[in-house]
Amino acid sequence: MPTVAQSTEADWVSRIADEVIAEAERRAPGKPVVCASGLSPSGPIHLGNLREVMVPHLVADEIKRRGVPCEHILSWDDYDRFRKVPAGIEGVDTSWSEHIGKPLTLVPAPPGSEHPSWAEHFKAAMVRALDELGVEVRGISQTEMYTSGAYGEQILFAMRERARIDAVLDRYRTKVTPESAAKAAKKQSKPKDAEMSAAEIEAAEGSGAAGEDDGSTGDAGYFPYKPYCSVCDRDLTTITAYDDESTRMTYVCRCGNEETVLLSEHRRGKLVWKVDWPMRWAYEGVVFEPSGVDHQSPGSSYVVGGQLVREIFGGEQPIGPMYAFVGISGMAKMSSSKGGVPTPLDALEIMEAPLLRWLYARRRPNQSFKIAFDQEIQRLYDEWDALERKVAEGAAQPADAAAYLRATTTAAERTAPHPAPAAVPHAGFGGGHHHRGRGADAAHPERAGPGQPRPLPGRDASAPGLRAALDQHPRTGRAAHPGARGAGHRAAGLARRRRARVAAAAAGRPGRPLVAGRADHAGLRRAQGPGGPVAGGQADTGAEGGPARLLRAAVQAAGGP
Repeated sequence: MPTVAQSTEADWVSRIADEVIAEAERRAPGKPVVCASGLSPSGPIHLGNLREVMVPHLVADEIKRRGVPCEHILSWDDYDRFRKVPAGIEGVDTSWSEHIGKPLTLVPAPPGSEHPSWAEHFKAAMVRALDELGVEVRGISQTEMYTSGAYGEQILFAMRERARIDAVLDRYRTKVTPESAAKAAKKQSKPKDAEMSAAEIEAAEGSGAAGEDDGSTGDAGYFPYKPYCSVCDRDLTTITAYDDESTRMTYVCRCGNEETVLLSEHRRGKLVWKVDWPMRWAYEGVVFEPSGVDHQSPGSSYVVGGQLVREIFGGEQPIGPMYAFVGISGMAKMSSSKGGVPTPLDALEIMEAPLLRWLYARRRPNQSFKIAFDQEIQRLYDEWDALERKVAEGAAQPADAAAYLRATTTAAERTAPHPAPAAVPHAGFGGGHHHRGRGADAAHPERAGPGQPRPLPGRDASAPGLRAALDQHPRTGRAAHPGARGAGHRAAGLARRRRARVAAAAAGRPGRPLVAGRADHAGLRRAQGPGGPVAGGQADTGAEGGPARLLRAAVQAAGGP
């Protein structure tokens, strides 16, 4: 099984990008590199799922920085079945269980939603978060792909090859359960991270690997296709007859419906997950796609998919590391109030977007980490402030400077509302107001801009990427961000204003009006004053829910007002 080496090199993104570019050139010379992610909008999409997107985003962004054509696709698995009713969603109760078995795009949205379906409701929140994070993807709705007939030939081919597919699957007839996913996570984690949190177990249960279906085996044999019933819309169906030549298919449903259709014209069904995923690897020509530990256990979709894509679909499995779980500190408090794990939008209520990006950029994919929803958020901001100062002074180590730049800039060269170095293109992390950057530093035209790579000291210039954005500090000789010298002074003034706003929010007093009711990515910062630690930032005004609640909880936990 091809994998990306888990390098000990400091900047893991550059190392993986090197391998992806080389692999893409071997597979399809001259064609754009395809990096992929996949998300199922079966409920709130949490911060663990965000790693599924951030790892390919960072790699794709690095590839684009080098001037290599690259596309990051995000497959929305919105044609998956509704498996269970999630807890903690306002207005949703056990009556929603009547929709179990339907495609997510046919399940009603939660009460009060402006969206037409369950899938669209939860997709919208993630799309909004990705936009604020500066993550550019081409979204692909699997509902649209299947119902439009885009996969028609692939479905008929899989049905013709069902005996061979069944033989491959028979080698791995082991289903992944949350318990086996937990065991796999413990094996891949350091001893201190071996204990899975409730949030991580919930993430495993909600993943596509949990209870994976590899196809029905009834009296008529094995079939890799699952029709949705035309009467009840559910997938509680069994194929009882199929003819390869005519594509005539008969199925029965538990609701009592029996129907005969021509599969060549049928648009109400999909390939089972373990066959669907490798089919799409070949269809999209995916070169890079990471996967979680729950997908890499023996018999899981990633392992089996590697066999199926080669032996059946004539393609190659993407290279990609296994990524570890993302934990949450302060999870117990969040669970009691919300009934589920925090989402990226929850995090963006108390963190600047660059800070949230940094948490994913600074750790190699196989390293687990936790995101703070308690008093640890203040320590995190102290660490971020210290890094910002080091970058401004040219004192940051190359790996730290690289992680900082990946957090505060993207290849799209859009400007971020963040106290980052001047005269350097930045990613648009919020508000939707983006403009193109200038490229090279206006004050230092000799410095590298896009297309003018400059390597880090001692590094090969043949694959510059982000290295083009790093320069050598004239005094220390260490990596420095072009134009970064005055960033610390600007950041300090802005931080003082943020601290005053969040202190008011934490005390329940109105703060500055927000754009669209959001927290303006102000986050929390700590300063020593006469009254002790004071958090800084901004929250929504006067509301007991949302960011105000999160901010007050964090400040109070740290002994603030």
